[in-house]
Amino acid sequence: MFKLKPLSTDFIPKALVKAKHYRLLNEPWQAESICRDILSIDPDNQLAIQYLVLAISDQFASGKVSSASEAKKVCAQLKLEYEQKYYRGIIEERAGKAALKRSTPRAKYIAYEYYRRAMEFYEEADKIHPEQNEDARLRWNACVRAIQENKLEASPDEDRVQPFLDV
Repeated sequence: MFKLKPLSTDFIPKALVKAKHYRLLNEPWQAESICRDILSIDPDNQLAIQYLVLAISDQFASGKVSSASEAKKVCAQLKLEYEQKYYRGIIEERAGKAALKRSTPRAKYIAYEYYRRAMEFYEEADKIHPEQNEDARLRWNACVRAIQENKLEASPDEDRVQPFLDV
């Protein structure tokens, strides 16, 4: 069987640039692979963790929402509480976008719940945001616009639709 080849620690900065580059080229699987290579030799590399969360959640739109639990576990490795909240919001928001692409009968209700949960994380992040950083507000506003533009609303059912039941 094949074995993975480890990177040298000196190459980590260049590998991070490549991971970002592949995300921008819409090749999240390649970015994910690079981040995993970095984290195998530097498990606390915060930028690699951020990029990994983004690379995993980039793939939700192609039907890989099942990896959301892994993205959440990776997100928990972020050291700053603000970043944990912010990136958890991104995970939920992207799961909402992915839900909107489905044609299942309750997809819009499920998407709404994901967006609402994303907004809760963004709101928590906004309360503790670093100075000169209003990224959580930008993401909150994007969620509001997505809900409005797609005419999303909570399920009329008493218990509402729970996104964790989403398949």
